[in-house]
Amino acid sequence: MTTTLVKEKMAEEERTGYNILWMNLPSRCFGQYLVFRYNLHCQSLLCVAGVISAPIFIAIQLGVSDQPEVRRQLLSIGLFTCGVATILQNLIGCRLPIIQGANTSFIAPMAAIFSLAKWSDESLLKEIPIVNGTVTDEPWKMRMREIQGNLMLASATQFVLGATGLIGFFLRFIGPLTVAPTITVIGLYIGQFALPLCEQHWGIAFLSLALMIIFALFLSTIRVPLATYSKREGCHASRITIFELIPVILAVGVTWLLSFVLTVTDVLPSNSTQHGHMARTDVRINALYDSPWFYFPLPFQFGMPTVSAAGYVGMLAATVASTIESTGDYFATARVAEVVPPPPHAVNRGIAMEGFSSTIGGMIGGICASTSYSENIGAIAITKIASRKVFVTAGILLVLAGVIGKIGAVFTIIPDPIIGGVNLITLGMVTAVGVSTLQFIDLRSSRNLMIIGTSMMLGLKIPDWMATHSQAIDTGSANFDQVVTVLLSTPMFVAGFTGCFLDNLVPGTLTLGRHRRGARHYEMAFEYGRVWRLLHNRRRYIRVSLCHSVHQKDKMLWLLPYVSYI
Repeated sequence: MTTTLVKEKMAEEERTGYNILWMNLPSRCFGQYLVFRYNLHCQSLLCVAGVISAPIFIAIQLGVSDQPEVRRQLLSIGLFTCGVATILQNLIGCRLPIIQGANTSFIAPMAAIFSLAKWSDESLLKEIPIVNGTVTDEPWKMRMREIQGNLMLASATQFVLGATGLIGFFLRFIGPLTVAPTITVIGLYIGQFALPLCEQHWGIAFLSLALMIIFALFLSTIRVPLATYSKREGCHASRITIFELIPVILAVGVTWLLSFVLTVTDVLPSNSTQHGHMARTDVRINALYDSPWFYFPLPFQFGMPTVSAAGYVGMLAATVASTIESTGDYFATARVAEVVPPPPHAVNRGIAMEGFSSTIGGMIGGICASTSYSENIGAIAITKIASRKVFVTAGILLVLAGVIGKIGAVFTIIPDPIIGGVNLITLGMVTAVGVSTLQFIDLRSSRNLMIIGTSMMLGLKIPDWMATHSQAIDTGSANFDQVVTVLLSTPMFVAGFTGCFLDNLVPGTLTLGRHRRGARHYEMAFEYGRVWRLLHNRRRYIRVSLCHSVHQKDKMLWLLPYVSYI
């Protein structure tokens, strides 16, 4: 490759790559401000739609679903950690326009951990000391500290994998036959936690579900006019497909309004013992009145975190699944933003920053790690705006929303059936994303079909069996028994491990083995890395502005994979 070609490629990197903010709007016009603000609201709302679900599922696992104040705390902490993670990812991580949000896949290992007998209320109450007749602790706080400690440890492992570049080595053994069953069983398994919310009032739940389908499928092509102004065109209407962008928010808003009307007119029962009472909008209204205006998430506010071997391996399994998903999101974001594919060191930085952000979240009580939101990638493709200014500003707004306690309280009073109905769709989409990964393999191969079927069947049925036979594992070592029990009770581990083991153990055909397995498609990421290594010497790397001068002066830092290349 000639020097001229290398210089041209470097110039293209500076123009379209990761060192500049990209935005396809004309400068110095009022229309740019309006579209900037509109896209900012879309990205923030899309993230909030996912954040409001995770704390509800977490509260169920902690045993505090009937305590609105704890829900409010979890929501505020979730918004705060998502904002911090988004800012760090856009400024220091992969430096692509990405929104970070709560990862609901961590609900599965939480359920597996708390299924152990040691975490039942009876066992925990025996361990709580009583001083002067006063109970000094609460069972839900002990569970919270267990998840905090193990999440911090698993996230630190994720940071090390990204910072050292080891993630690139492990991804070579992971193909569609591993990814597809892992993601698919996540959606199918977590869906069971949405059903208890729906059954509180199936009418309201189905209404939110139906509205989301109508908005996302039937009204997706309708463009709603938005008033804008520019010097060239003056006042004019820009038509936006609003129903395609935020169907979740619209469905929640309309159903919430109907629930309010039914509450005011007393159509919904006011007696808490009657079916349908939880669909009222005033069930947790006291949480809004009693919540403080400002709430600052502090480290270790629930006590010093605890760590266990069983808890660590459970959270690590979810972390690995999140890492695989985020890696694919980076390439998808680069594609829709029309920039060059992220080189290996950008991917490494992104994974490392996700681990760092999740560690911070674990310290302050955000016990669902951060991950990339695919919904926001779709918003980029629709709005054609990929400016990191928008995403950093959205991160700042999320931080402010977490600090202002009343905002978290407002989301707390959303009726449970609405959340349950919406999650039936969103978790179904997670399942569909996992199934769509199979497009890269040869589905005519009996080898691939057997691996897929075996992985999914074991991933769904073994955790179900373990739920009713929690004492089945008895090797003589209590700690080892707990580790095995948690792993076998975590669907993503069982499905992912089975798929990865069989995919790498069973040979494919001699001629098209890699193609039929779909591994060739996943190897493209590493081919991009080889191209970048040819184009850049050790003095050319993606710059992190805050540390650029230090990196340039110290030649030893050029060898680090998260700075230059693998």
